[in-house]
Amino acid sequence: MIKIAKFGGSSVADADHFRKIRGIVESDSARRFVVVSACGRRFKEDSKVTDLLYLVDAHVRYHVSCDDLLADIGQRYFDIADELGLAYPIRQEFADFSDRARKGEFSTEELVSRGEYFTARLMAEYLGLPFLDAADVVAFHHDGTLSMNRTKELFAERAPKGGFVLPGFYGATREGQVKLLDRGGGDISGAIAANCLGADLYENWTDVSGFLSADPRIVENPEPIARITYSEMRELSYMGASVLHEEAIFPVRDADIPIVIKNTNRPEDPGTIISESAGASESEPIITGITGKRDFLAINIMKTHLCREVGIIRRTLSVFERYGVSIEHIPSGIDSFGVVVQGTDVKDSIWSIIADIKAEIHPDEIQVADGLALISTVGRNMIGRPGVSGSLFAALGAEGISIRMIAQGSDEINIIVGVSESDFERAIRVIYDAFSDGDRILEISELEATVRASNVTMTNILGGENIDK
Repeated sequence: MIKIAKFGGSSVADADHFRKIRGIVESDSARRFVVVSACGRRFKEDSKVTDLLYLVDAHVRYHVSCDDLLADIGQRYFDIADELGLAYPIRQEFADFSDRARKGEFSTEELVSRGEYFTARLMAEYLGLPFLDAADVVAFHHDGTLSMNRTKELFAERAPKGGFVLPGFYGATREGQVKLLDRGGGDISGAIAANCLGADLYENWTDVSGFLSADPRIVENPEPIARITYSEMRELSYMGASVLHEEAIFPVRDADIPIVIKNTNRPEDPGTIISESAGASESEPIITGITGKRDFLAINIMKTHLCREVGIIRRTLSVFERYGVSIEHIPSGIDSFGVVVQGTDVKDSIWSIIADIKAEIHPDEIQVADGLALISTVGRNMIGRPGVSGSLFAALGAEGISIRMIAQGSDEINIIVGVSESDFERAIRVIYDAFSDGDRILEISELEATVRASNVTMTNILGGENIDK
């Protein structure tokens, strides 16, 4: 059995965490392939090495001294090497790196990648595994996109069969030019390695014991999620649950490799399994998770006989495309439709966009509704289940929370509601409570019994609509 064990920045923050990792790796002979991020925060006020390296790059470009920054970064690695008694010549290697960095000899991407490089160098010696440079096996095109076919070839040719330690976050072109993945790309590196090696399991070790069904800063003691599908994880990650980089699922989903999110500080916790085979079950919660984001706005467009005018929505969306604005949702009616976007995407262009829409389609009226928050309730067990949306809407109505927008994906695994930002946290708690008995999220059979028992009350709240229909 092959397990890819990827450890994030918080898991490699200092020597104590290195010791935890060795205990985890040595406890399972299948954990022979390790991927690491750069050293993360050791405490709340600390800085990530990657952030410090970006600052070094900015200082160099503006001809400002970066000696203090380099000294701080170097000391992080020196402390780990000294405390663990490592022989790798980190002081000399880092001195050479610092000298070249001051002279501006590195591209931004190569300079920043050294955080993962030095962490992996130390980890490889500590674990007694070969070091495999990501620049030698993770292949990029010159435009910065990943070449998966070439990467597979390089892993087959160069990766030690018995195990290795690989730095995450970067790779290189054929000519050796270092390229970075997105921030958080160490997760993607682990998924790439899992795909190339045909792993049986991709373990992503971090500082939390998997996904929770809601943000613990909003909901007290939310239930952990035992199993989740790739699609559900994508929905939750996109809307704010940031345990795992959302792009990390594609290399493993393509190869049907399950992911497990584990806690480096609590390795005995079961974590969360992410797998497409996590089908619906009567003994599982009907709601997998609830999450959301603030700072959206809706541009609502009204025009008489709008439904008869061919191409009007396409022409409207072409305006947003010209401004490089991504569309979140398009709720529509007979004579109106809305375009929901993130506020930050249009903060400098909203009035120009409105002017262009007026010129393009000549609407009767345009309204801008800002201060909108979107909440996504996600669950594979909601598919085809009567009463779920009724329970959700009834709970919000009973608490006096106005729903400003409703959307549901065609796959039926999510229900998205828009509420005022002032109601954001309260709405999440209300939705969570609607599907919970106070201690845990209700299972499918329990929820359906609850819906039947409370049908009269919910019907009244919804103004006479029978929620079982």
